[in-house]
Amino acid sequence: MPVLNDEVPDEGDYDANRRRGEFDHITPEDFIRGSGHGNPPGWLDAGEINRIRRETPMPYVVVVPVRVDDFGRISKVGSLLCVSEDGSVERTLIAGRVLYHESLREAIARNISKDLGDIALPTLPQSLQPFTVAEFFPTPGISPFYDPRQHAIALCYVVPIPGDCKPQDETLDVEWCDAQGDQLKECIDQMANGYGEIVRRALAWAGA
Repeated sequence: MPVLNDEVPDEGDYDANRRRGEFDHITPEDFIRGSGHGNPPGWLDAGEINRIRRETPMPYVVVVPVRVDDFGRISKVGSLLCVSEDGSVERTLIAGRVLYHESLREAIARNISKDLGDIALPTLPQSLQPFTVAEFFPTPGISPFYDPRQHAIALCYVVPIPGDCKPQDETLDVEWCDAQGDQLKECIDQMANGYGEIVRRALAWAGA
């Protein structure tokens, strides 16, 4: 299987030698910048994805990027400044769909690479159990999480990022806030649609 960022599979990994048919030679680069031969397998064009979003829940991963100290404690929490669909700038987290025939670890690595670049070198989670599940609804008020485009079920992970971040795609910048500082509350309050609540749950889960 292709190695995503620094995720080098060991012989004992459950999917280290998994054959994926037409997906065997697909890399994160193909999903970020196109394969040169049309869309990669499992990638939907705008019309198809919009139709499916109206008809069925979508699986997502959400990543809270963090810096950790020598004892593994969260020292800084990252947030992204991105261009929204209406052209405004918003503060958010790393989030993206799980593609057809893609493992959760692959989805986490691909979405981090898409937003932070190839040298972010994420420390991918050993366990696939998320610290929380965020249910985004297209109708406000049903849950703390809102997405006007779709009903999405997001598995949320805390991922340490020891490498250098080079914002990509629609990500303008990544900002790091001290996990114990006053600025973090301000950053959390600036996150719309429930992403701030995900950060609060992440810090509570990590004991930060």
